[in-house]
Amino acid sequence: MDSVDVTLNATAVVIISLPQARGKMVYYYLRMPFFLHAKKLDYSTGGREHIVVFQEDEGKILDIQPGDKVELAWKGARVVASANFSRHKVKKGEIGLFKEVWQKRSLPDGQVVEVTELARPESIKAIRKKLLGQHLSYKEIYSIIYDIVHNNIGTTEMTYFVASGFMHSYSNEELYFLTKAMAETGEELKFPGKVIADKHSVGGLAGNRTTMIAIPIIASLGITIPKTSSRAITSPSGTADTMEVLSRVSFPTKKIKEIVRKSHACLVWGGSVSLAPADDKIIHISHPLSLEPYSKMVVSIMAKKVAMGVTHLVIDMPYGPTTKIPDLATAHKIKKKFAYVAKRFHIKLNVQMIPAREPVGRGVGPALEARDVMLVLQQKSWRPLDLEKKAVRLAGILLELIGKAKKGRGKQMALEALRSGKAEKKMRQIIALQNGKPQVDSEDIIRNARRMRIFAKRTGKIVFINNRSVDEIARMLGAPYDKQAGVYLHKRFGDRVRKGEKLITIYSSSEDRETLAKKALKRIDIYRIR
Repeated sequence: MDSVDVTLNATAVVIISLPQARGKMVYYYLRMPFFLHAKKLDYSTGGREHIVVFQEDEGKILDIQPGDKVELAWKGARVVASANFSRHKVKKGEIGLFKEVWQKRSLPDGQVVEVTELARPESIKAIRKKLLGQHLSYKEIYSIIYDIVHNNIGTTEMTYFVASGFMHSYSNEELYFLTKAMAETGEELKFPGKVIADKHSVGGLAGNRTTMIAIPIIASLGITIPKTSSRAITSPSGTADTMEVLSRVSFPTKKIKEIVRKSHACLVWGGSVSLAPADDKIIHISHPLSLEPYSKMVVSIMAKKVAMGVTHLVIDMPYGPTTKIPDLATAHKIKKKFAYVAKRFHIKLNVQMIPAREPVGRGVGPALEARDVMLVLQQKSWRPLDLEKKAVRLAGILLELIGKAKKGRGKQMALEALRSGKAEKKMRQIIALQNGKPQVDSEDIIRNARRMRIFAKRTGKIVFINNRSVDEIARMLGAPYDKQAGVYLHKRFGDRVRKGEKLITIYSSSEDRETLAKKALKRIDIYRIR
């Protein structure tokens, strides 16, 4: 049994030292507890934070301030939450609980709970230190990440933590510390074998669904490549959103391991398992202000690779004026950060910095991107060749990195797996194992969608395509939540176009959404024609 050290000081403050994961210690300074009746509230933070609500006057009597941390205890359960106040939602003697507090704990209304105010944890000191531009140790960084995962600090503190990365860049060693802490404070999946491969895109380029082609290519050659992907946050579709058109993507750890054992691969949503859970919370803080330091992007990606036990990794890093990474110079800086962190974890890495002047493939949005993927895997004559070419290139580089193919031969090996039908067969096996319909045909995917064509207003040559505008219109149409919503591009960079010729087709399940997108297209230019 873990030991608990208790000290009573002269001001009647109890100091408790509790063992933390991996031999670390957490120190809380607690006032003497008080007792209140629990009241369930129909409010939620979306799972990002635990909130409790005190009656306003009672909060003043107890000397608790908004945002203060309190610990609730009942029948062996313990929850740390942030304090909020209301004059009418709770009465004196009650404590209101957001859904995150009571739902998973089966806490009944009226249950007496023990409430203890907590002093600020050590992680706050570490955040303050970083805001002042000082270097953080692993212990300090671990304290921040641990407290984020366990809801020991709230939204305000996390926001300051995210902002500190903009104000003062992290050193390479701090990036390593952050990656290690994020991986260690979540679930770690380990797969048998000396080689665990992965291919990852940093995002920011519309329609860039090469992962869903590269993974079945690699797996069809007998290489283990368990892929956990994210859902879209600011884009019309993430890999998980697109794969969800074809199969389920949310599975417990045991099922993921079973899928990988049978097929050498999976294409699942990383949020269904607790890989680097602090990352998801930090993303939600970053999103409203569109804050994502490149260093945070490196940590976010690498922490999940470490948690998955990846040994060989290819990173697709598109850059261009309307992508996440604006130019080659910035891409080189980010590449160096990836290389440092990968080396510290003994991961063999290849970063591909690829210029991007337009979306990859024709479709942007979950169903349209899934259709493009299946067109390539099925080798249909009207498949998007740019998507095929890029996926084969990246798969070939990974095959050479692993040592499966000799240098210069990886691309050909990957292409043979695609043209022979082995990759398609592997993808259908993965779809079946993930409770999808393995017989799906590319043309079945968008058969029932509403569609509207948009035509060119002038004759000329396409000299620019705005990735951000494509994303904006696709999201306005309802992507990624409406799987059928999105934009299909009929014309590519450098094409000649005549007035009245089709430029794009927009897809949606909602007439109202179509109307909004059509109005937006009067103000937002996807193409620049000269």
